[in-house]
Amino acid sequence: MKNIDILAIGDIVTDAFIKIKEATVTCEVDHKNCKLCVAFGEKIPYESVDVLKAVGNSANAAVSASRLGLSSALLSYVGDDMDGKDCILELEKNNVITDYVRTEKGKKTNYHYVLWYDVERTILIKHEQFSYSLGDIAAPRFIYLSSLGENSLPFHTEIVEFVKNNPETKLAFQPGTFQIKLGKDALKEVYAHTEVFFCNVEEAQKILSVTSRDIKSLMKSIGELGPKYVFITDGIEGAYAYDGTEYWFMPVFPHTPFERTGAGDAFASTVVSALLLGLSTKEALMWGPINSMSVVQQVGAQKGLLSREALEEHLKNAPDTYKAQQI
Repeated sequence: MKNIDILAIGDIVTDAFIKIKEATVTCEVDHKNCKLCVAFGEKIPYESVDVLKAVGNSANAAVSASRLGLSSALLSYVGDDMDGKDCILELEKNNVITDYVRTEKGKKTNYHYVLWYDVERTILIKHEQFSYSLGDIAAPRFIYLSSLGENSLPFHTEIVEFVKNNPETKLAFQPGTFQIKLGKDALKEVYAHTEVFFCNVEEAQKILSVTSRDIKSLMKSIGELGPKYVFITDGIEGAYAYDGTEYWFMPVFPHTPFERTGAGDAFASTVVSALLLGLSTKEALMWGPINSMSVVQQVGAQKGLLSREALEEHLKNAPDTYKAQQI
């Protein structure tokens, strides 16, 4: 196998996007704790269904890195069903190395339902319990770790041991739902050996068990857990970076979203790819929002992912206001 720049590790899934119109959204003050509401016990019409194969945080990251010209692979599990075969074929179409995508007999490939209303989505998720194991893998330049199932805690320990024993491999960590639910104490060794960390503001609050939205405080506290570089996104308000010394802010790239799935994955994977390509923290921070902008113009997390040439063209033509600012 050729040298791998990024080995993404995490669950792979098929997403069925169900576009609905007859719904309402109710929120508390300041647009918090919003609920998607549909008529209970009724037949609700839908507009369309788009079925997207081979998605999920880590699969999205692998495709993103490949589009940007890096050698990427995915370590994941699928069931011995047609969805699993289709996911592997889709990865191969995107030049992602699939040697570490393992088929487990008697299991179903993860299948999620996405309720798409306006530009947002509510995802019905179910993670199959796979027999997670690293097995015999070649040391990549970066492991990109993200969403895994609820039985994966021992697998995290195995990944940490691999990083300890292979110092040439750096760890990027973008925690998924279960990893955030586990809490920072259960995953303290993962945080301690993380090179680059990603989450959004609300996820940072959950991880740290705080209510403050002070970005600098959140980044500093995450950094104290171990990560050398901390990136926190805040939706349309922009993104932030902290390298242990300096704090940076980056506005979103101007756009009108169509469907927001995958914006965070696009940002995180693009930043890691930029760092691997030798860019500075500031330069990587300027790359991330461009791929996010492109992704939210399409349905799903992968269709809008850019090539390096296309991304750099957007950067070249960016408005004067699109600049990283030290804060």
